Amino acid sequence: MKIEDEIKSTVPLDISKKIILNVLYTQNVITENFNEILKPYEISGEQYNVLRILRGQKGNPANMCMIQERMLAKTSNTTRLVDKLLLKNLVTRNVCPDNRRKIEVLITQKGLDILTEIDPKVVKHESFFSNKLNSEELEQLNILLEKYRN
Repeated sequence: MKIEDEIKSTVPLDISKKIILNVLYTQNVITENFNEILKPYEISGEQYNVLRILRGQKGNPANMCMIQERMLAKTSNTTRLVDKLLLKNLVTRNVCPDNRRKIEVLITQKGLDILTEIDPKVVKHESFFSNKLNSEELEQLNILLEKYRN
């Protein structure tokens, strides 16, 4: 469905506005669907992102700055996100023995177990949106989005 139909626009939209609206609308659709996957685990998309970053550390601790740099949403409050994950026993947080100003964060086994359970659902979610395009179209879409963003 065209974006004008989705938002029930009664006026013609210029192409720049259509692109922005399409990207924002598509992001909302994807995010709403993704949030439904995460709802039973009582974690947000940002918390999920932190858990994935920590899993990628393969047992090595991450500091808050490194987590922040790798976040999809750069405006996320990393400390608050880690605090919430700490309360759910999905991460641990310790003061670095070599530098007392540095906080080290590790994913717990419970955090790893939740990600293992969520992983196939995320793959299904990603496939649901990408299966409407062939591999060439997916590559082209990715190139165009990166070009548009940069």
